[in-house]
Amino acid sequence: MKTKRITELSLLTSAALIVFIIEMRLPNLSPVQGVKLGLANIFTVYAVYRFSGKEVLLMVLVRVFLGAVLSSNFSALIYSMSGALLCLAGMLLLKRIIPENYLWLCSIFGAIFHNIGQVVAAVAVMKTIAVITYLPIFIITSCVAGLFTGLSAQFILKRINRK
Repeated sequence: MKTKRITELSLLTSAALIVFIIEMRLPNLSPVQGVKLGLANIFTVYAVYRFSGKEVLLMVLVRVFLGAVLSSNFSALIYSMSGALLCLAGMLLLKRIIPENYLWLCSIFGAIFHNIGQVVAAVAVMKTIAVITYLPIFIITSCVAGLFTGLSAQFILKRINRK
């Protein structure tokens, strides 16, 4: 990997971590525990359409791990990592059929995959299927959050491609 690509990925990872920490400090906007905007995913969605799958995987792994370290919440590492990996796998597959102009659509599906991954991890950790009852709420909120992060990433990608 070239130095310029490593630098870009490092900056994206750093920016995503900063946004993650800021978002962590905001009060929960929903009465349902676990519902977040996921603003750090703007950088991941952008990276999916700008970098190779291996590069984005590296970025996601570092971001999720450092996010757990910086938040001192290592139990959340299981949920975040499972959601992030399923989200990334889904978006990398969808990238092949969804053009850059519809990046926001890929982001919505990525957000849905992320929540499915987290719920599956919760079922495995808690050993109860009752957690699935949260899935409809998570899917609805992930569509809204995915649309916002996708439109933001699409705007950034268009601005950078214009240069």
